[in-house]
Amino acid sequence: MKAYKDFIIFPIGERYNNSKKVGDKELILNTEVYNHQFVNRLAKVIATPLLFQSPINVGDEVIVHHNIFRRWHDVKGRERNSRSYWKENKYLISEDQIFLYKSRNKSWKAIPGFTFVKPLKAINKFNIKNEKPFVGIVKYTDGSFNKGELVGFRPGIECEDFINGERLYRVMNKFITIKYEYQGNEEEYNPSWAQSS
Repeated sequence: MKAYKDFIIFPIGERYNNSKKVGDKELILNTEVYNHQFVNRLAKVIATPLLFQSPINVGDEVIVHHNIFRRWHDVKGRERNSRSYWKENKYLISEDQIFLYKSRNKSWKAIPGFTFVKPLKAINKFNIKNEKPFVGIVKYTDGSFNKGELVGFRPGIECEDFINGERLYRVMNKFITIKYEYQGNEEEYNPSWAQSS
């Protein structure tokens, strides 16, 4: 079973990540189908396209666009699957809907054009936010940057993702505008609520 120009995937886990384990209880975080923040983005590849070769292989884990597994309501109020839904919890997606992939027993690698950046803890005690805006440490890259580099990016273009219990920003390479020198007081910021996701 192969598609002409699409990957065939299935979600790892449920469609939505709506709950967290707190002690021996389960806390429901969201009951809405339209909120993109709680849509699962982790999937496994079960078929690659016939049309072209890709570094992504069958069995690889991938981080996909938030609309792939998302449900929605049509104008009559009926709940529908996304346009990517194929059948029996399988989805057809194009190459540009994948942002990160991991082969068996290897580390995550970004798709060309993207970098995943870990936010930094704010050091200014007068800052009401806990993280430094628009600055971070390169965590996963397509090779355009070195892992661990300190970079700055344009405001409003970052997209939040949760990978291995870490909150990261997905940033297009063309919007990373500066490389900084380390000052020695940088500290990665990962809120406690993100660590159990």
